[in-house]
Amino acid sequence: MEFQAATDRRRALEAVLRDVIAECGPSLRVLSGQAERRAYETDALTAHRVLPGLVLLPADRSQVAPIVRACLRHGVPYVARGAGTGLSGGALPAESGVVIALAKLNRILDVDPDRLVAIVEPGATNLSISAVAGEFGLYYAPDPSSQVVCTIGGNVAENSGGAHCLKYGFTSHHVLAVETVLPDGTVAVLGSDDIEAPCYDAPGYDLRGVFVGAEGTCGVATRIAVRLLRKPEAVRTLVADFPDVPSACETVSAVIAAGIVPAAIEMMDNLAIRACEDAVHAGYDREAAASLIIELDGHGEECAELFDQVSALCSEHACTRLRIAADEAERAAIWAGRKAAFAAMGRLSPEFLLQDGVVPRTRLAEALAGIADLSAAAGLRVANVFHAGDGNLHPLVLYREADGQGPAAEKLAADIAELCVALGGSLSGEHGIGVDKACSMPKMFSPADLTAMDRLRAAFDPSGLCNPGKVFPTPALCGEARAGAYQPHPLEETGKIQRW
Repeated sequence: MEFQAATDRRRALEAVLRDVIAECGPSLRVLSGQAERRAYETDALTAHRVLPGLVLLPADRSQVAPIVRACLRHGVPYVARGAGTGLSGGALPAESGVVIALAKLNRILDVDPDRLVAIVEPGATNLSISAVAGEFGLYYAPDPSSQVVCTIGGNVAENSGGAHCLKYGFTSHHVLAVETVLPDGTVAVLGSDDIEAPCYDAPGYDLRGVFVGAEGTCGVATRIAVRLLRKPEAVRTLVADFPDVPSACETVSAVIAAGIVPAAIEMMDNLAIRACEDAVHAGYDREAAASLIIELDGHGEECAELFDQVSALCSEHACTRLRIAADEAERAAIWAGRKAAFAAMGRLSPEFLLQDGVVPRTRLAEALAGIADLSAAAGLRVANVFHAGDGNLHPLVLYREADGQGPAAEKLAADIAELCVALGGSLSGEHGIGVDKACSMPKMFSPADLTAMDRLRAAFDPSGLCNPGKVFPTPALCGEARAGAYQPHPLEETGKIQRW
């Protein structure tokens, strides 16, 4: 039975390859060798790995639809992939399936400074949009820490945010329309009648809103129309250090309660501060228990007045040091330290898991205390660096796979996500559910909720071939060890069956 199933899967892949080569020609790049495919077996959540059966790199967007149609015709699952920087296993391949790698679709097709719109391909990096738009005094607001390498297609899939999402929102607030290859192989534009002339508030059902954040389960984006903003007149940035975590958390609430909405309020605990300072030398205080990076932007006089108010609020809440960026170079250094935080964790541990829960701002201190308790109970360190302004936590669970700590780290990360739900928050703010948190979905949603969401997904993809096994809990997924370790069946443990 197993041999026949493997044979059938291999024949289906061979049929897909024949079909797409016949329709797309030699410009379609095909990766079929094991070493080539190995580079696509995981995204940044490296605890989960699946070797794809085939990797296809379209040379242009016209080749995406033939690939999807061939996969549908032969019943082969497929996953669209950008830079592979996702942190929830959202780009994890399907076993014996196809990876549609969109790295070659990386052009900024058009920038319209009058209408404040850019048309881009899904493989364009997040930062490249702002680089091109900057020639017109414009920029693209969402700014994930990985924006140098992460692609806009992946941002659309996960509804990414970034440090400035407090004021400017997430990807969903800046995507006007998406051209997508639907799972039946047809091409549709969601959010507008014309991708090249998108409107800001299209009538009818918000299918664009369904697609953005659907984690690649509703189709493959081939062109994206994004909203651009004018660069602010003034920007002011400060770093406020605190003797304890609760004081920093209280300052966050005080700023928002005063009616001030900064462009960003980021927070780091001492473990994260020390790692970032060692890596980047941004001038952080290594002795601070917690630090806030607060940035305001807007019109010059308004920005200056609000900045003074924020500085006063920091001082009122036991701030021990207030560092104000004197110029653009110092501001860039401050942000370089913050955006290097995840990479800097390599100085503390050979492996780490990055979680992505959300809690109400007023419960930040409670959440961080709970994380500390869970960390102590598990015997694993956790560093915290996150978007404090909107309560989007990014705890980093540090562990050593060589010491057998992988399963404990996976459990701790799941416990932290579920703690966020218990505190009135969410399992994810911007990294998505993927395979990482699918088994925790019932902690947040009722069976009726999950059924409704699955029915909506099935309306786009009744075959279930488009990025299968993501978001929704399944017996196969939730019955496996989260770190990929083998768990014997109970019948095997009693000696009634044997594993070969």
